[in-house]
Amino acid sequence: MSVSVITLNYNETPTTCEMLDSIRRQGYTDLEVLVVDNASRENPQRLFQEHYPEVHFIRSIANLGFAGGNNLALPVATGKYLFFLNNDTELAPDCIQRMVDFMESHPETGLLSPLICYFPDQQLQDSCSLPLIQYAGMTPVTPITGRNEIIGARTRDRGQYAHARTTAYAHGAAMMIPRKVLDQVGAMWEGYFLYYEELDWAERIRKAGYEVWVEPRAKIWHKESYTLDKMGTTKIFYMARNRVLFMRRQRPGLGLWGFYGYLSLILVPINTTRMLLAGQWTQMRAFWRGVWSGLTTKLSGI
Repeated sequence: MSVSVITLNYNETPTTCEMLDSIRRQGYTDLEVLVVDNASRENPQRLFQEHYPEVHFIRSIANLGFAGGNNLALPVATGKYLFFLNNDTELAPDCIQRMVDFMESHPETGLLSPLICYFPDQQLQDSCSLPLIQYAGMTPVTPITGRNEIIGARTRDRGQYAHARTTAYAHGAAMMIPRKVLDQVGAMWEGYFLYYEELDWAERIRKAGYEVWVEPRAKIWHKESYTLDKMGTTKIFYMARNRVLFMRRQRPGLGLWGFYGYLSLILVPINTTRMLLAGQWTQMRAFWRGVWSGLTTKLSGI
């Protein structure tokens, strides 16, 4: 097989089925599809076997998180390219073909994402019918704040990002990696569990001498709100925790102390005050737990 499509399912079987239907509509057919069920409450294996017999189904007995779940499929995947795809996405019919074409003509590419737009039902509707962009690339993480920006976020797709370009990071909702790069760099680090895995991976891939690209002629639509409440305590915890973890892993040395200064003197006081004034006690506790976990979690593994 040329492409192994790998996706996670976690208590969202109907949404995963919509994504699989989208895969079936691809013009590119030299592919295999692997669905990893990340310990959903109900085992959907029978449903997938009955309605999607072409799918390789893998059932995890525990929720391994984003990286752990995807990594579970790696020993089974046979593709020259591995396409990690969120289950809450749908693809343009030529998406995979365009991504493979780009990979074949740009052997220096270590990681590739398509243009990602919000799924129409999830958009803030107005008189403009143009798709709302979620991702057209990313800027580098700054050494002091540990933050970066998503290029094109919440702008209308008017063709302003029509050409492929290098970028700092791929997007975890849809990213393709050549098998040879995976074998050289290794799999995603599983210590994050949720968020920042693709940023960490892109850092390692670029350090190995490869480039990260976005190919806007390949397009997907992302039903992001189907997956996780944007303001939930789970996201607050992991975003705070993993921001610190990422900086510890990828910005070690003297530069890390600049981030620690920003964290202790600006970020923590401002966020704590804001949440206190808003009466967001649960969110504040999640934020503090995340920061503490980020500072104390052992940096083991890859």
